[in-house]
Amino acid sequence: MSIQKKFVYSLILLSFVVSGILFANRETPSTKSISKPLSATERQEAKKNWEASPDGIRYKKWQASPAGVKVQASVSKIKKYMRQNAPIEGVVTSLTLPKEAKVGFGLMVRIDGDEFILAFGDESANEFAHLRSLKVNDKIMLKSRTISKAPKYAFPIVGAEFVQREQKLLYKYVSKGGC
Repeated sequence: MSIQKKFVYSLILLSFVVSGILFANRETPSTKSISKPLSATERQEAKKNWEASPDGIRYKKWQASPAGVKVQASVSKIKKYMRQNAPIEGVVTSLTLPKEAKVGFGLMVRIDGDEFILAFGDESANEFAHLRSLKVNDKIMLKSRTISKAPKYAFPIVGAEFVQREQKLLYKYVSKGGC
């Protein structure tokens, strides 16, 4: 191999090494924005400030209202299943969500005598095709680790991670990216 070729190859190799070092040492916005967790007193202060805000006041009023109490009682009924990541039996009561619901694709389900919104998120491609085969009064088994409540909804919202009917898997949540 000639000296010129060796020199060119060594320059190319050197440029790869230098660019790799520079790329590895650069800071990204995500690494800069990491802050230390709030202390207990800082969390309490932030919560007090939020509760004093108009949104916090409205939420507290809703929480004390009959509708808020009903939603909280429903949440309490299924929390034990969620903590244990145990399957929950439900019955499909509606294939459509209430008009005001903006949680993406979902169903209404009765669990332990209470109604819940079973939310699957925004629909993309054909990932909910098997769920569209469900009918009202179908019994399903589901798993979830998330439940939320909001004053604009008359029902708690359960985030579905796993749904099956008659031992047949209809839906399983698959993480899209992340760590």
